[in-house]
Amino acid sequence: MKRRSFMGTAVASLALPAAQATSYDPVPVITRCRAPCDWQTTAPGDAGFAADLQTRFDAGLRSGLLRDLHAVLVSRHSALVLEYYGKGQDQAWGRPLGEVTFDEDTLHDIRSVTKSIVGILYGIALARRLVPALDAPLLPQFPEYPDLAADPQRARLTVRHALNMTMGLEWKEQGQQALYNSAENSEIAMENAPDRYRYALDRPVVAEPGTRWIYSGGSVALIGALIARGSGKTLPEFAREALFTPLGISAFEWAAGRDGVASAASGLRLRARDLLKIGRMLLDKGVYGGQQVVPAEWIAESFKPVIATGDGLRYGRLWYVGQNARTPALPEVRPWVAGIGLGGQRLWLLPDANLVAVTFSGQYQDPEQWVSPIRVWREIVVPNFLGPI
Repeated sequence: MKRRSFMGTAVASLALPAAQATSYDPVPVITRCRAPCDWQTTAPGDAGFAADLQTRFDAGLRSGLLRDLHAVLVSRHSALVLEYYGKGQDQAWGRPLGEVTFDEDTLHDIRSVTKSIVGILYGIALARRLVPALDAPLLPQFPEYPDLAADPQRARLTVRHALNMTMGLEWKEQGQQALYNSAENSEIAMENAPDRYRYALDRPVVAEPGTRWIYSGGSVALIGALIARGSGKTLPEFAREALFTPLGISAFEWAAGRDGVASAASGLRLRARDLLKIGRMLLDKGVYGGQQVVPAEWIAESFKPVIATGDGLRYGRLWYVGQNARTPALPEVRPWVAGIGLGGQRLWLLPDANLVAVTFSGQYQDPEQWVSPIRVWREIVVPNFLGPI
């Protein structure tokens, strides 16, 4: 395995599912930009971490407590303090890739972390007045379904409900691991449906909008549609222009279904450094290279929890919010924010300590896929941060 620890100047549970798209053939949408991806590096001790952070991480690998990790990156402020790449079996949206040796140039599925990226894109589009306000009724944005709009229960749906997954419509995507390979999985069924948006909007009503969190790739598909319709671009095209190019992200892939529509719920593939860069930009209040890429207010509001998920976490605008355990450097309970994807994909943010971490893994079918990412965060990153804040 390849291990890299960078030295230089100062700087940054739960497994929640995305689609295992094995019941249809994903069509990759590949988009490339032209800009280098540069990171400053620093010794962990110079960034407020235990000086032997790398040694402790390596011990976790040798012991087998950290398994099947394809990449782990940790940064504080604007530099890397740890960067690791491994080797293992991988896939691209359900398509086997065989054994892959990972490095800083390797694209990797981020699965449902894609949802959080789509949330960022909606904030950009809203600032440009390309998409409806959050309290706008949702069904009028899809005038091709007048029968659904005529339903009094669905008429109460708003864009906000889709952004925080409180539409109250039945969606079977979270739960038994077997569902992730089956047409019983609502996201896979949506991809197989003749019309993905009708499928998402026509699910049975099971709760009053705004009162219950139901994990739903369908809600994010609707958000992606609003971005595409408002901008006049495909979702990958808008992402390239509005987010990736300003950040110097030079390559990405976005898988699409047989209808050619990119999966807003789970289809994005990025390099680990580039996902880390997105996290860094978010902690810098949406600024990158002196440019306001994402409105600061949108980021702040997205990170505010609005509803409990039922498993100890809370949810904002397509972001999870939790609380770290107390440590000597962090004696008060402080919130962390994360994008979470099937198989061990994570983008962790600890805003109060200016920490960002990324994990990539290939445990797409492992019921314990949550273990290694949680251990990286709880046992390597957070407790070995010694401060100061």
